[in-house]
Amino acid sequence: MKNLAFALLLLLASLASCSDKEATPPAPQEVDTIPMLVTQIRKCAKLYSAEYQLHKIVTHEDQMKLRGSFMAKEFNITLPLGDRKIAIPIDATLKAYVDFAEFNEKNVRRRGQKIEITLPDPKVELTSSKINHAEIKKQVSLLRNNFSDAEMANYEKQGRAAILNDVPKLGIIEMARENAANTLIPMLISMGFQESDITITFRKQFSNGDLPKLLDTKSLAR
Repeated sequence: MKNLAFALLLLLASLASCSDKEATPPAPQEVDTIPMLVTQIRKCAKLYSAEYQLHKIVTHEDQMKLRGSFMAKEFNITLPLGDRKIAIPIDATLKAYVDFAEFNEKNVRRRGQKIEITLPDPKVELTSSKINHAEIKKQVSLLRNNFSDAEMANYEKQGRAAILNDVPKLGIIEMARENAANTLIPMLISMGFQESDITITFRKQFSNGDLPKLLDTKSLAR
């Protein structure tokens, strides 16, 4: 009888031991989320993250002059009624974007629960520009021809170049970084990261001297 009771106690202890082992789940392993993250970010493609609507007035003035020599003396005379003046208002849209086409794992650094995303260099593009013909102001003297279509097109090109030259004054690069971050942070949070553990930055702090390199000059050729 004692032997039977002892055997039952051993059986119960063995069952309890098995039950405890089954109830304890294995420790979870950290999943490598970086490849999935890179795939999701590359889907953003060309992310336009800042936009400005600009109004620029291009002015031009020229005068008709008579140059020559008389009795061995040079002369340069501005002719009366020989000047032309024009003021051309141009409306333009300027956008900054980050192109994620070449984004890869080198742009991501993860240390435990902390993650840092290095954005590709931003670009600034003049996406549209047009002359407001209704508000053009011009003055053409009787001795001069009116401004030609070719001259007008050249003045518009000059206006686009002047707009791009104003980019350093606009703060558009920093706005592009902030808005890109606002797009990516919710994506990272949805993957389990805490906002306080996320850092998004460019590869360097761009100065005004760097900005000409960031301009998408193809827009000037249109």
